[in-house]
Amino acid sequence: MPIRLICLDADDTLWHNETWFRRCFASIAELLAPFADAREVQRRLDAVEHRNVPAYGYGVKGFILSVLEAAGEIAGDDLPPATVRRILELGREMLAHPIELLPGVEEALPQLADRAPLVLVTKGDLHHQEAKLAASGLGEAFAGVEIVSDKKPETYAAIFGRYGVEPGEAVMAGNSMRSDVLPALEAGAWAALVPFELVWAHEAAEAPQDHPRYRELANFAELPEWIDTIG
Repeated sequence: MPIRLICLDADDTLWHNETWFRRCFASIAELLAPFADAREVQRRLDAVEHRNVPAYGYGVKGFILSVLEAAGEIAGDDLPPATVRRILELGREMLAHPIELLPGVEEALPQLADRAPLVLVTKGDLHHQEAKLAASGLGEAFAGVEIVSDKKPETYAAIFGRYGVEPGEAVMAGNSMRSDVLPALEAGAWAALVPFELVWAHEAAEAPQDHPRYRELANFAELPEWIDTIG
């Protein structure tokens, strides 16, 4: 069955994202160093983020709210107002960071578009994700953009239905095993992992073993060639 729809993740698949979160965390750990070491700050923040995802969703704004909550848990009433102000400043800086495309993306996107319509499927804050796509200069390559609250099998099934394809005629490619690969496979699509060196702990999961519709690629540039082998 030929591929008639190619779905692509955005953050850490097309452009850098986790890099900015790691840089922000380094500043946060320094701010909170009088109250806890970096490992404890990370542990507390991971727990708060995991707890808050259902309420805040994904993205910078939810992250900063979780940072403030974790900072309050760590420092209590001793948390300085100046630290709160600096955390908010870090959030604004993250929202304004430049878009840096990952290697091979600009060259591979036209090749992919020659094979099937492209749809961007990304989680996060609607306004920020739209702004990042506009700043990337890649918008014209996509036939559609889907900014979703989460990536579940039913999310992908609904997208395939909107674009009039059967699941077996669709590919999803991205850097997250949890969000880009496993639910797309469960929905009946093909899925490719395009690894990125940094992975948020919330997105980590075990890779499927010997799955006929799954492939781990070395980089984004390999995606067109792999799609050519399908069907």
